[in-house]
Amino acid sequence: MADRTELKARLEFWKSALEKLREAYLALLDGGVKSYKIGNEELTRLDLVSLQKRIEEAEKKVDELEALLNGGASGRAYAVVPMDW
Repeated sequence: MADRTELKARLEFWKSALEKLREAYLALLDGGVKSYKIGNEELTRLDLVSLQKRIEEAEKKVDELEALLNGGASGRAYAVVPMDW
């Protein structure tokens, strides 16, 4: 597992990415623009569904990293199979 400094850096990265994805989604949804650029990627209204999925993934990453920083579990489930010897 990464140290706290690395986790904080990752969290800030994902928060920044999430903010940009949300801005793009809202700009396209409102209809004020026909396309929106994030870096080299140009998005249109046709990309709203994939953009929404990317937002959900980024939100999960942020939640996971915040949980790790606060001492909680990462939210991952593990299966346990009891064995009768």
